Amino acid sequence: MLEKDRISYFYDGDVGNVYFGPNHPMKPHRLCMTHHLVLSYGLHKKMEIYRPHKAYPIELAQFHSADYVEFLHRITPDTQHLYANNLGEDCPVFDNLFEFCQIYAGGTLDAARRLNHKTCDVAINWAGGLHHAKKCEASGFCYINDLVLGILELLKYHARVLYIDIDVHHGDGVEEAFYFTDRVMTVSFHKYGDLFFPGTGEREGKYYAINIPLKDGIDDASFTRLFKTIIAKVVETYLPGAIVLQCGADSLARDRLGCFNLSIEGHSECVKFVKKFNIPLLVTGGGGYTKENVARCWAVETGVLLDTELPNEIPNNEYIEYFAPDYTLKVPNLNMVPPDFFIPDFDEDELDPDERVDQHTQDKQIHRDDEYYEDSLKDCNEDEERLETWWIQFERGGKPVPKTYIL
Repeated sequence: MLEKDRISYFYDGDVGNVYFGPNHPMKPHRLCMTHHLVLSYGLHKKMEIYRPHKAYPIELAQFHSADYVEFLHRITPDTQHLYANNLGEDCPVFDNLFEFCQIYAGGTLDAARRLNHKTCDVAINWAGGLHHAKKCEASGFCYINDLVLGILELLKYHARVLYIDIDVHHGDGVEEAFYFTDRVMTVSFHKYGDLFFPGTGEREGKYYAINIPLKDGIDDASFTRLFKTIIAKVVETYLPGAIVLQCGADSLARDRLGCFNLSIEGHSECVKFVKKFNIPLLVTGGGGYTKENVARCWAVETGVLLDTELPNEIPNNEYIEYFAPDYTLKVPNLNMVPPDFFIPDFDEDELDPDERVDQHTQDKQIHRDDEYYEDSLKDCNEDEERLETWWIQFERGGKPVPKTYIL
């Protein structure tokens, strides 16, 4: 690669005008907010900005069935009653649905093509990353799986493509699409359990699918340690020609639908780590349902990809009021449970009432079995030895490659 990475950035303002309906958590307006932060920080001056083409039906049918693409093309809020099989509450029918799909899929396809033609080193499409859509089915707010389409495009020029997913939800649509090929390795870091959507990602994949199911409350230190350990081994062993990184922001603390405890710094550290491999990189958005934090996160990560640290104070822009009251860029994670501390055993009846530990203090002692904390890392040496054994087997050509790293 060149000393200074060439960055291509894809954005169409029309994608932010889509309305999923009242009370629906998906707000495409977050993309407009992200773009205005990018502009207000002057990042557009350091990269090439493109308006993506609207993907043609024949391009969408490279993965999706022709009947499903035709269905999306024809269905509207006024005609949906004519179809026996509708899309469901998670994936409502709204005005300009098909155009919305064409725009975000077109952005990912254009990004992949620029990487293929070596006209950029990193390509960004924050509108993309809709990883749940299947060949003939919409799922989890996703209608067209732009990631699968982008990977198929990259495979025209690259023998192997690595897909990495840091959305809080399992990247089931991408894993399923490439389940039986050795040309794509999928690695998904996600919440699993408690009937959490989509309910997959615990089982082993087939040869080249790696799942890292995690518990509620995982923080920056724990997440980034796992991420760097696993991804470094994957890249070293698999030797991908290109990487696709899905940066779902619902893994941030305070997300409406998420349950992880990542700060923007922790989330963006994963992006920084992947960029250092100097492998052609396609970066997309994904989930993220607290829209002001999504915009903050993806603006920071645009800066990371440009090797530009952004000032914490947000410059004035069209959406500045969304970032009230502090108007700052970085949002810390939550301290879900304070560090462990010692309270001696005692017989309450023998204690002086003035010395008794109150209920509020005792509550701070509670250890949640369904959350992951820094203290759990005491078992990580064992886990890392197990991971090392897996990769030795893989390097020797053993099959199947162990796929699931469970904490």
